[in-house]
Amino acid sequence: MKISEKEFNMKYLIINGSAHKGNTWNLAMVVKNSFKEYDNNAIFKEIHLLKEEIPFCNGCSLCFRKGKEFCPHYKKMQPLVDAIDEADGILVVSTTYGMKETALLKNFMDHLEYMMHRPYFFNKKALIITTAGGVGARSAAKSIAAELYGFGFNKCYLLSVASFSWNAYVPGKTMIMKCDKISKKFTKDVMSGNPITVRYALMIPFNLFRGMSLAYVKGTEYEMEDGNYYTGADVKNHFYGKGVPIPIGGKLLGSVFYWIGKIASKFSIITYKK
Repeated sequence: MKISEKEFNMKYLIINGSAHKGNTWNLAMVVKNSFKEYDNNAIFKEIHLLKEEIPFCNGCSLCFRKGKEFCPHYKKMQPLVDAIDEADGILVVSTTYGMKETALLKNFMDHLEYMMHRPYFFNKKALIITTAGGVGARSAAKSIAAELYGFGFNKCYLLSVASFSWNAYVPGKTMIMKCDKISKKFTKDVMSGNPITVRYALMIPFNLFRGMSLAYVKGTEYEMEDGNYYTGADVKNHFYGKGVPIPIGGKLLGSVFYWIGKIASKFSIITYKK
């Protein structure tokens, strides 16, 4: 049964963080097929991080201090950021290595860590798919979700599975039903276009940075891109991303941590080698 007879043209981006198309990819394809049940006109695009050949982040911190365009790997990264920006729903696929995501996926996210200071993807929702031969898939999914929430993602759904096989996993009837259930929920959420209320845990660092950023605006000794971001029209005087619902209690919490950040900026400055 379809969610609605209305025709949608939702764009879904599948980011494959695994080095090959094995157990996790097989599960992702089951989910993809379920998506088609609820949106006949769904459009899919795939990014395979192994093929992108993104160099390792060298920790220069230029993205933090001066802006993402100063990253030495900007030409590699920006098309991928644009692809996320253009998509309505994101599927992040990763096998589990040591209860964490793959190095391929971690390196990709390392290049976006400036968004931990300057969140961007406020209207994005993601479905994270992980598998493990035994244990750890849930831990890997949570690790990925923590990063995405830090980048501003509005909602992350988790689908983690113990496959108990080496690239020979075939989802059974129960798992297919589970995939269908989470696919229905995810596509319905994406097609609604409505952001959910922001988590308080995300508002705290956002408003701390908003207050502290006043010490790093243009003209200060250690000016940083944070100063421009938090004094810009889209963020200034906002307790979180524009358009994201914030309850009254959240606004109060945001005000408190904004002032804490503002006071802290007078006594503690982050310096860097010029």
